[in-house]
Amino acid sequence: MNRRPVDDPTAQETAPAAPPGPARPAPRLDAAAWLTRLARWETLLLALLVGVVIYNAQLSPYFLNTDNLLDDTSNFMEIGVIALPMTLIIIAGHIDLSVGSNAALCSVVFATLWQHGWNVWLACLAALLVGLVAGLANGVIITRIGLPSLIVTLGTFALYRGLANGILGSGEISGFPTSFSGIDLRYLPGTHIPAPLVIFVVLALLIGLLLHGTVLGRYIFAIGNNEQASRFSGVAVDRVVLILFSLSGFLSALAGLVLTSRLVTSRSDLATNFELSAITAAVLGGANIFGGEGSIPGTVIALFIIGLLQNGLTLANVSADVQTIVVGSLLILSILVPGVAQRLRTTLTRRRGGERPAVKDVA
Repeated sequence: MNRRPVDDPTAQETAPAAPPGPARPAPRLDAAAWLTRLARWETLLLALLVGVVIYNAQLSPYFLNTDNLLDDTSNFMEIGVIALPMTLIIIAGHIDLSVGSNAALCSVVFATLWQHGWNVWLACLAALLVGLVAGLANGVIITRIGLPSLIVTLGTFALYRGLANGILGSGEISGFPTSFSGIDLRYLPGTHIPAPLVIFVVLALLIGLLLHGTVLGRYIFAIGNNEQASRFSGVAVDRVVLILFSLSGFLSALAGLVLTSRLVTSRSDLATNFELSAITAAVLGGANIFGGEGSIPGTVIALFIIGLLQNGLTLANVSADVQTIVVGSLLILSILVPGVAQRLRTTLTRRRGGERPAVKDVA
């Protein structure tokens, strides 16, 4: 706390009043500033979400029914659970391609243990532990051996799926107890809000708080912007990366269990292409694929855009293959559009005679 010098009796607590005169007009924001405010990525996503809702409402008169709309969210909440830690990993400058395979492996482990006489909840706990260990293994290989996360998780993408197939083969396990099955048919008491949506909202709030309101969140952004500088600044980079991949593995296992409960069956090919949808939700939500940028609110909005768009395409009798093409196209556009917008802003700044802002090369 600054103190006034003791030997200065004439010092005053407040600054002298301004000379009388006409009041100055409030500073006006120029066109570029207003454009920046209006063109926030989340604002554009909300506009796109409204467009998707209007499109779906035209396809089916029953789409805007509140109960139907809430029930439809259960079809993509597992992807949302995976997309939340994926956002953190991408902001930190990494990627995790093993999430779908990990979810399938944990589903198979759970079902196999239950089939061999385990209590259903102990089997769930074991599956969550398997997912945590699988995610931790990714992090250990990345931090200790120094391999890129893309290469490591591409390898475990095949490994975990292969393990699931080796355990269960081409068969399936079903007939789970009613206490576990049908999670999408369980609702928040007194409402029609399904349990998967409740789980996702709670996780989104917790992870959003972690990213945007804690020191760990600031470390994640710092690592994504410049990992080497973060190390020199005293950030425990390897520890943060281990935490992120462990969290991703744990929540992938949770997503696998939610999916198993909803489908009331376990197979080795569960959660196929979930990694594509999760990455698309994170990147479309504003996460920079090169690291350093992103937000949980953006990912949440993008998730609902993708989920409701796929719902609308299903209403229009569009095949699953075409839907995958649409999701892939969204991923490409979500990478290209911010890069083009950044270049336009740089060009506008140059023409206005300002200094060029320091930006990452997205080429």
